[in-house]
Amino acid sequence: LASPPPSWESLPRPSWPAANSPAAMADKNTEKPTGEEAKKAEEETPKKEEEKPVDPAVKAFNDLGASAKVIMNAVVSREYRGLTRVVRSIAGLRRVPFESGLRKYVDAWFEDNDPLTPLLQANIQAGDVDMTSGTEEAPQPMTVENLGMTVKNGLVEVQAYVAILCLVRVLDKKNLTAAKEIADAMVAKFKVQNRRSLDALTAQMWFYYARVYELLDNAAETRGELLAAYRTASLHHDAMGQATLLNLLLRNYLHYNLYDQAFKLAQKTTFPETRSNAQYARYLFYIGRIKAVRLEYSEAHSKLLQAIRKAPQGPQIGRGFRLAATKLAIVVELLMGEIPSRSTFTQRELSTRLKPYFAITQAVRLGDLSAFSAVQAEHEALWRKDKTLTLINRLRYNVIRAGLRNVNLSYSKIGFADVAAKLGLESHEEASGVIAKAIVDGVIDAKIDHDAGFVQSKSDSTLDTVGERSRALHRRIAFCLQLHNDSVRAMQYPEKQDDKKGDGETADQRRERENQELAGGWDDDDEDDFI
Repeated sequence: LASPPPSWESLPRPSWPAANSPAAMADKNTEKPTGEEAKKAEEETPKKEEEKPVDPAVKAFNDLGASAKVIMNAVVSREYRGLTRVVRSIAGLRRVPFESGLRKYVDAWFEDNDPLTPLLQANIQAGDVDMTSGTEEAPQPMTVENLGMTVKNGLVEVQAYVAILCLVRVLDKKNLTAAKEIADAMVAKFKVQNRRSLDALTAQMWFYYARVYELLDNAAETRGELLAAYRTASLHHDAMGQATLLNLLLRNYLHYNLYDQAFKLAQKTTFPETRSNAQYARYLFYIGRIKAVRLEYSEAHSKLLQAIRKAPQGPQIGRGFRLAATKLAIVVELLMGEIPSRSTFTQRELSTRLKPYFAITQAVRLGDLSAFSAVQAEHEALWRKDKTLTLINRLRYNVIRAGLRNVNLSYSKIGFADVAAKLGLESHEEASGVIAKAIVDGVIDAKIDHDAGFVQSKSDSTLDTVGERSRALHRRIAFCLQLHNDSVRAMQYPEKQDDKKGDGETADQRRERENQELAGGWDDDDEDDFI
């Protein structure tokens, strides 16, 4: 037999420590001090030393060493996604004056027999910024020896990274001659390297190489090198290099107004799918500009809007690109016969630069040819700088067309001389030609009498007679009332109908009768099938 369960009294009871026991005193000692005790404890505890602000030059110097480690690890592990972050760090290091620290890395990472070394040492001076912070010693660069760096695990990539930083520094000094020498030496050294780890860095190298020659107004000299580099990038399936070099070639052609060559290049090439958002925005801008010149305004406007949406939306980042794309989009929209919205001209960071384009938009909207000519002549230098002068010259007919539409609505019959005076045309012969073209294009509905020298608008009798308007309104009201009555009638319940077969029968009887009728119907159908 099982033993009975133990009683409550027989269970062991917990022993609580006494009030004056050591355990209870220890619990009291661990309680948090309050009031004056807490203040005394805070005063007795030593305060932590305030962290000193780090010098930006020292921080940039250390970041450069950290980037070298990232490059080396990416090359060893063959995970090249970290190289993209290293390339993006160039913009941040460009704003920090740490030329003396950069010179230390040049001395540490470039061999003496390298043709690029004397060019970098001559243009990157040591000692322009003090690398010491207070009484601390100046930080030392991470040399090739202490990193264990060789050609196989990242030395070439680190050299390319430092050379790009030096080239950017020389460009910021406006020393274009020295920048050209450095860029040529970089291209000669790194273009022969067949390393996938160099793809992101060589793409940046080609960008600054083309930029140096463009600032020297010798961009045509780089076209052969860029075409050869694009062919090599295509063979190596270098998506970043293809995107960058294709944009550079399109920019090169458009710089010299070679729109046919740019159009053929865009037709026979494919922009890579795995590309950066910035490069794709540039590509859309160049394609929109090409299509605008080729009179494909709808496609051009679509490409430009996509470029504006994909551009950085910050107040300072990418502002120049968004301004150029917005200016071109405004002109293309005017050529399409539409008026841009006012919100386009009220953007906080772009409103001042868009005032000339707002004035030209007002002239096109009002159809005032004299105002259009005045604005066009006043800002002609700006149109040439923005490369929109050709497109703005095409707006003259749009202005005349808008003015003709206003004249046609105001006058049922008007002479050629009066039209020329109102539109600001030189002679009535020009006015008659403009009116004839507007009639053919469907801008106005009128007829020309060349013998009498006037144009007469074709009036619509259905709109001129008040009786026809009232009858059309009456028909619409009658239709709406009839629709309302039909809707109300459809919502009413049907009236009860006398069903002699259903008088006095229950639900079971009604169900049985319906089944019999249904069975009889099926029998008749079967007999018909066998006849």
